[in-house]
Amino acid sequence: MFRLSLVRSVARPLSGRRLVHASAIRRSAEPIPAPEGSGAVEASPKIASIVDSVAGLTLLETSQLVDALKTKFNITEAVQVVAGAGAGAPAGGAGAAAAAEEKPAEKTEFKVTLKSFKAEQKAKVIREIKGLLPDMNLVAAKKFVESAPKVINDTMPKADAEKIKKALEAVGAEVTLE
Repeated sequence: MFRLSLVRSVARPLSGRRLVHASAIRRSAEPIPAPEGSGAVEASPKIASIVDSVAGLTLLETSQLVDALKTKFNITEAVQVVAGAGAGAPAGGAGAAAAAEEKPAEKTEFKVTLKSFKAEQKAKVIREIKGLLPDMNLVAAKKFVESAPKVINDTMPKADAEKIKKALEAVGAEVTLE
């Protein structure tokens, strides 16, 4: 009996309280000062009041604010990187000319396609396809080969794609890498 009343006396005061996140407690205390030497610039009073308002928001409210700003100003998630725009880039048109002379990035992912095969080597090509694609049985591999041209893999690293191409060409198939 005593234990039950003890549990009730402890549970009642907690039942009416709202759990508070640690960041809310910290916000109620004094603001954290900026580190010295950080180069903080005094902002206008209008900007300072906006910063104070945003600092008082919860994480969920901040997320909603970001979404609303993206909608209002039509901002997309895509990040655009400008080539050659570093701090050491030469001024004027020379930087643009240097960026244009650079080679395009080497392709890292390839699409491997079985184009055709020699009729007398059909059985070997089917066995090779069955070995390359682990979830394919012999009947499915036969249908796959007979329906050439067919994509073997859409996104494959260069080394693996060349390895597959060599293996299939060795058994009489024509394979392209795109």
